[in-house]
Amino acid sequence: MKTGAPTEKVALSLVSTPESGAAIKAIIAAFQAEHPNITINYQDTNYDDYNKSLNLSLASGQAPDIALLNSVGTTVKDGLVRSLTPYEQAYGWDKVYPSTQLAQWRVGADGSTLGSGDLYAAPAGFSIVGVYYNKAKATKLGITAPPATLADFESALAKAKAAGEVPLQLGNAQGHASFAVQLIGQSQDGAENAAKWTFGRQGTSFDTPGNRSGAEKLLDWAKKGYLPKDANGVDLQGAVDKFTKGEGVFFIDGNWDAGKIGDRLKEDAGFFAFPGAKATAIGTSVAYAISAKSAHPDAAAAFLDFLHGPQASAEEFKVGFMPADPSAAKADTDTVMAGIVAAWARVNADNGLVGFNNNATATMNDRLTAATQELIGGKTDVTGFIDAIQSEWAKTHG
Repeated sequence: MKTGAPTEKVALSLVSTPESGAAIKAIIAAFQAEHPNITINYQDTNYDDYNKSLNLSLASGQAPDIALLNSVGTTVKDGLVRSLTPYEQAYGWDKVYPSTQLAQWRVGADGSTLGSGDLYAAPAGFSIVGVYYNKAKATKLGITAPPATLADFESALAKAKAAGEVPLQLGNAQGHASFAVQLIGQSQDGAENAAKWTFGRQGTSFDTPGNRSGAEKLLDWAKKGYLPKDANGVDLQGAVDKFTKGEGVFFIDGNWDAGKIGDRLKEDAGFFAFPGAKATAIGTSVAYAISAKSAHPDAAAAFLDFLHGPQASAEEFKVGFMPADPSAAKADTDTVMAGIVAAWARVNADNGLVGFNNNATATMNDRLTAATQELIGGKTDVTGFIDAIQSEWAKTHG
């Protein structure tokens, strides 16, 4: 297997989403500066449309060479992306990345079980979902430090409600209420146990004490008025806009929105890992795969290898993602990025990072969206919610 960029002229195409686009466009420019014979044409599509159309794009006669992979879905089972194991071995990626950072892109022979098998994507940066908070509002409420326990967090929500604030900003048009359920669930069940279900391991179930607690809390928060009344009709970026305009004391979201939140709230923007005895977070890598139809896989692999270098890492960190090269994660104190760096360190020390439940199957995001909307809207109960999620999982994993 060849390593390094080819010397002949090569044109590649890359598709991604706007959330990852700012960093990857800068990384492409840096790579092309070093390899002027290689042109990488960039195209992006919004997140929802991207996930729904990616397989069609990869199967088409105009398949991109390189594609952002938000989840494995059926891309491997359908033979749409190339195994990167030969490149992993040639470039030594298993020595560059911790094993847990590659595990979610290893796919078993069945094409759907994650955590072992061939590698199908290479990370560029890493996401982490935790809790943003408005420091000015928190201080006014007498909250001088991030809540350390779930009970402390609920006490803070109650204080915010009593003061006439929106306690927990939320946009659930795309199912982001599932973040709260998952964080509570894995905090109580343990990250290692939670990851088995997310990875599709046989014999696991969503019906756990932690996940039941998470669903119960979300329903309770809705009943107590801790969530915006219009949450089900607002998308994630709509919720970000509301939070940065002062609507909300807390906001569960990922570091992909750190740049926007930090720019708007400035020193009032804070971030912490979800409260619990051990630090836990939802996260995955911003990872890129090579199309099975690519005519230039060696050139594409050279670009993937560039993703963990210092230039690429610096660009990922600029937009809020944790970089593949940890030395690039340097932030000024009392900034939202300083909070994210500290949370990332805590979560890694406690081995508390778990992949997105939304990615457990190709259809899970749609099911979680519908089920959380029904739960918040009072159209289902906790048992109905749990059963709906497990039933969806069983369609793929048995």
